[in-house]
Amino acid sequence: MLDKITPRNLFLVDSLGALVSAILLGIVLVQLEKVIGMPRQTLFVLAGLALVFFVFSLSNYIFFGKNWRTFLRIIAIVNILYCCITMYLVFFQHQLTTLGVIYFLGEVIIIVALAIFELKVANTYN
Repeated sequence: MLDKITPRNLFLVDSLGALVSAILLGIVLVQLEKVIGMPRQTLFVLAGLALVFFVFSLSNYIFFGKNWRTFLRIIAIVNILYCCITMYLVFFQHQLTTLGVIYFLGEVIIIVALAIFELKVANTYN
């Protein structure tokens, strides 16, 4: 199934994932701040970053061009950096609950897997 995803559609997948993250972080999890353990302001910052990634990936999907490899590498690397920031916050900055740790580890696993796939496509797709 993954081999049927075109590079252009990979930008769409990335943008939709970023939008879901932004909604979860900026709307849903702020309502569950005490259950998750991540402060509201931090959730808003992470949601803002996700919105920037959403716009970047959606723009690349809409205006797909010959420089797609560069832009796919950029979003993959930025996704990995986002995961590093998230892991830092999880382990060093806040007292997350077990549910909070599960959520953020799950998010990181999904995003890193997507970023690795994006890098693979950027480096090998003909």
